[in-house]
Amino acid sequence: MNQLTSALVLTPTRLTLVSAFFLTLTANFTFFKEVTNVYPWAENAGFVVSLSVLLFMSLVVLISIVRLILPARVAVTIMLIIGVMSAYFTDQYGTVIDSTMLRNMLETNVSEASDLMSGAFWMRLGLFGIIPVLLIWMLPWKHKRFITETRYTLQTGIAAFAMMLICIFSFSEHYASFFREHKLLRFYTNPAYPIYSAGNLLTKIASTNTSQSFTKVAEAANTPPTDAHHELVILVVGETARADHWSLNGYSRDTTPELTRLYQEGSLINFSQVASCGTSTAISVPCMFSFTPKSDFDVEEAHHTENVLDVIAKAGVSVLWRDNNSNSKGVADRVEYVSYRSPDVNTLCDIECRDTGMLVGLQAHIDQQPGDILIVLHQMGSHGPAYFKRYPAAFERFTPVCKSAELSSCSQEEIINAYDNTILYTDHFLAETVKLLKNNNQRYETTLVYMSDHGESLGEDGVYLHGMPYLFAPDAQTHVPFMIWAGEHSDVDVEQSQKMRDKPTSQDNLSYTLFSLFEIASDISATPLPAQYISKENYE
Repeated sequence: MNQLTSALVLTPTRLTLVSAFFLTLTANFTFFKEVTNVYPWAENAGFVVSLSVLLFMSLVVLISIVRLILPARVAVTIMLIIGVMSAYFTDQYGTVIDSTMLRNMLETNVSEASDLMSGAFWMRLGLFGIIPVLLIWMLPWKHKRFITETRYTLQTGIAAFAMMLICIFSFSEHYASFFREHKLLRFYTNPAYPIYSAGNLLTKIASTNTSQSFTKVAEAANTPPTDAHHELVILVVGETARADHWSLNGYSRDTTPELTRLYQEGSLINFSQVASCGTSTAISVPCMFSFTPKSDFDVEEAHHTENVLDVIAKAGVSVLWRDNNSNSKGVADRVEYVSYRSPDVNTLCDIECRDTGMLVGLQAHIDQQPGDILIVLHQMGSHGPAYFKRYPAAFERFTPVCKSAELSSCSQEEIINAYDNTILYTDHFLAETVKLLKNNNQRYETTLVYMSDHGESLGEDGVYLHGMPYLFAPDAQTHVPFMIWAGEHSDVDVEQSQKMRDKPTSQDNLSYTLFSLFEIASDISATPLPAQYISKENYE
């Protein structure tokens, strides 16, 4: 009995070893699955065992480091909760918890977060997080003096690090391949990589001086004073639409029937080869409206720099942003902004507020403006995982559909059906927006621009949703739909612009496309990129 009681007494070192072993077993299923896909067990058993030991020892080192800052039980509690939560999203959706994904989590709203926190999430959190944490705090605890405990912590960490070196040198050729050619595998280690990513994000935020001066990209901007018609441009920022599920791009299903009719009328240009700036809204949306190309874009700097909306407003254009998504990610901080996520504002709500509700009352706004007008509509679009919520019942054309946010409980066919219905509803929303613009053809040069922020994975290779590191992201997350509809008096030469439909382009050009539509002259310091259409003036 005394031996049993002694075995149940926790010491900091015992807790470190047990918790590291527990995390290795319960929080790294996806990591080991991906490892054995690259290094099959039959030919690489020794290396896989070595890698398991290396992961275990690296967690011992990580916990030992955190123990130097926090009390042992507090440190392990944090590690366990981070580990189980990260592992759920990694195992369920193939998500990589990097600094961009953590930024997305910080900027999401309650509604979006609740879609992700299914019954399976709470069950896993309880089983592998809450219960172990309760045991840690309930079992007898053996204290040691601070100096003694610090010495044990350092000894444990050093011994574990030595074991890591032994593992690496024992299979040096395998590890050379692992570290050089399979970087993505390391991103699945929990909770090590999420903790590293959190530190990276905090460092970026801290390095951006909160008192940093606001950078102007243009001192002056003007529109032509002699235009016969003022400009009326509506820009729709799509959410999570992928280009290969857009029937205008050749998808086998008719997901864009109303836009196809506009294309057949000769008023719509569909661009088939468009790359996003990021794989998440938090990066793509600020980048789309920036004058900085993707190669040099930094989201922290973007928050302290003028974007295209600022400069267009400076030119005297009336700018309005209506949002049915989480928010504008800072893009619309200095222009008129209205959220349409609430029934108090959006008159078209059922289980959630609909994108078409952003069109209600928009004509009255147009009628009140004396000059050029830019309206940005930020969709809820195809945001996952609860695709079935993203469209009214009348648009459930492709069946059967996944009726759960827990995608693993549905077949891929059901997931794709639900997702394709969201594209069908976006098609209708865009067609309704065109109707509004057509009603203003005689007063304005009317143009609709649509571009999605990023794409979406639907279970290909076990990956769902979006947010993968861009370097490793599949085309499904980076290849996005983009189209322009031109009204009767628009400067867009649809016939000539069709020649550009299959030309590779990206979100980098969007700001300059808006500049061109409003014919803005400015002293902008950025190097201009070409607009994504051909103007009629070039052929007159």
